[in-house]
Amino acid sequence: MPYLELAGFGSAALIQTFDLRYDLVSALVELWRSETHTFHLSCGECTVTLEDVSLQLGLQIYGSAVTSVSTIAELVALCYSLLGVSPNNAESKFMSLRFSWLKANFEHLSINATEHENVRSYSWGSAILAMLYREFCRQKKLDAVDIDGCVILLQSWAPY
Repeated sequence: MPYLELAGFGSAALIQTFDLRYDLVSALVELWRSETHTFHLSCGECTVTLEDVSLQLGLQIYGSAVTSVSTIAELVALCYSLLGVSPNNAESKFMSLRFSWLKANFEHLSINATEHENVRSYSWGSAILAMLYREFCRQKKLDAVDIDGCVILLQSWAPY
């Protein structure tokens, strides 16, 4: 946990498992307009903002851009080159790592590890929001049956 806090992920790491409200997510998908990246409600238009990401997840919204690694064919190899270990297929999900996997592999760091955390300089909140917007647009185009991205942000944002 101290290392996650140093990296700027302390608040997000405290989020526990939650019950996904499929009905809410499905309703929001139906109300999403890709042209404007907004939800069209009976009371007007609204959307999840960077401020929402910052307040609800405690993630950095200023800093260097987090860019896609879609040009890298083998993400497991990238993970191994950066971390020295990579998850097997059951432990990974799309393009993310589970906190349980990180804890199991990095709870006790080697004596060669440094406390220099340059990940803190990136705008992770912007990446989360962009991924969520992309997923909503994908849902509208493909009539997909699943959704990726930070659904907990969406679910906590919706009542407000």
